[in-house]
Amino acid sequence: MAALALPLALPSGATATIHTPYRAAAPDAPSGSTHTMMLAPLATSGRALGSPLAEGLPERSVKPFSLLGVTWGDSRTDLEGTVQVRTRAVGTGVWSAWRDVESHSEDAPDAGSPEATEAGVRGATAPLWVGRSDGVEVRVVPKRTGGVRGALPALPKGLRLDMVDPGDDPPGAPSAAPSTAGAPPSGTGPTSEAAPSDPVDDPVDDPTRPGDKGDKGDKGDKGDKGDKDDEPGNADEGDVTDPTDTTGTDDELPVVPALTQAETEKITGRHYIGARPRIVTRAGWGADESLRTEDFLFTDQVDTVFVHHSATGNDYDCADAPSLIRSIYRYHIKSSGWRDIGYNFLVDKCGTIYEGRGGGVAKAVFGAHTLGFNADSVGVAVLGTFSDDEPSEKALAAVARLAAWKLGIYGHNPAGTAYLLSGGSNKYRKGVRVSFNSISGHRDGFATECPGTVLYDDLGYIRRKAAALQGR
Repeated sequence: MAALALPLALPSGATATIHTPYRAAAPDAPSGSTHTMMLAPLATSGRALGSPLAEGLPERSVKPFSLLGVTWGDSRTDLEGTVQVRTRAVGTGVWSAWRDVESHSEDAPDAGSPEATEAGVRGATAPLWVGRSDGVEVRVVPKRTGGVRGALPALPKGLRLDMVDPGDDPPGAPSAAPSTAGAPPSGTGPTSEAAPSDPVDDPVDDPTRPGDKGDKGDKGDKGDKGDKDDEPGNADEGDVTDPTDTTGTDDELPVVPALTQAETEKITGRHYIGARPRIVTRAGWGADESLRTEDFLFTDQVDTVFVHHSATGNDYDCADAPSLIRSIYRYHIKSSGWRDIGYNFLVDKCGTIYEGRGGGVAKAVFGAHTLGFNADSVGVAVLGTFSDDEPSEKALAAVARLAAWKLGIYGHNPAGTAYLLSGGSNKYRKGVRVSFNSISGHRDGFATECPGTVLYDDLGYIRRKAAALQGR
């Protein structure tokens, strides 16, 4: 894929600086690969005169892969249909049952931006993690609109299956187990003197944990609109940084270590900031830096954290998370045609936090995660699908820790609100000034199922926990 050109102008609401960083040398043998196969009309479809044909691939053997998705030629065209796959596991030879692939992926660059309109950008389903596989079968069926007698839309042109092999983990990859340094003891308020052995999870009988569904991502958490810190323009500029943030340097480390709240306050000069959590860097999860566009892009500040689910399914072990992230990274670049992975951060079911899009974990990096609201925001994806399944308590606690730290750098209360200027979405027209909770779900800015109903219902809990971690 040709390298994407740098934007000459940003979507509304973004003021960016462009920085050419140290570029890590590509590995001698780049890890991972993408294998594609064009879909074709299925023999059993289109029997009715004028009926659009279903497309797919008959059962076949393929090169080993671990993640897949379906892409098509025009990113502005929606896939109005159902996508299903079945795969054969390497080693056992056992075929899976048919699995659904989310046909819409609204984690995307802003409309009209060069990243969204550059040649080579494709429409894409959400990626699906299937584990190590060497056989596949695919079917894409048009979805009837307007009821039983409604029309069948044509499928997008250029449908293909993209299969990603994530390659091997980098030598000396960090443990998936998250550090607890800087986290408060269970059942207490935040502290700046927490020891590395302090637990991070809430007790099962904590009345504020996600079992309390009363707030459903509640808009009631917008109560402090008058908080000066939440007014537009009052956050620090985008050059706020952490001197120990090693990402983007010529001595990149696999992990940004956790700090206590006192250490974090000393480094940033901020009060009401959560302790910096342990973050596995791009080097730690094995990003091939030769894949992405070379330059980094920044916005002014971080006003809002948008929570997502990756929609990649829940059938992964924590040890698989680096491979899963490398697969999403390669899918976003090689299959969708973006400049880098779309999310700023990712969190696995064990509560490990990973750096996403490059540029530095403390910086206001311009991402591609919430169509229309990528400016002045951060996208955090919890690895998994949470339309029906509950995310782990460790994952929720990690999102809260990350949000308490990241919003604190820019002077924001996680339980407050902030305004963002729409770059255009299917929910808010371009140029509209929209009030969001400082921690919002993807669906708050775009009409989508993301981050899944169950995870969305947990956002009120995440806000309260993050605010407490800041000492509010």
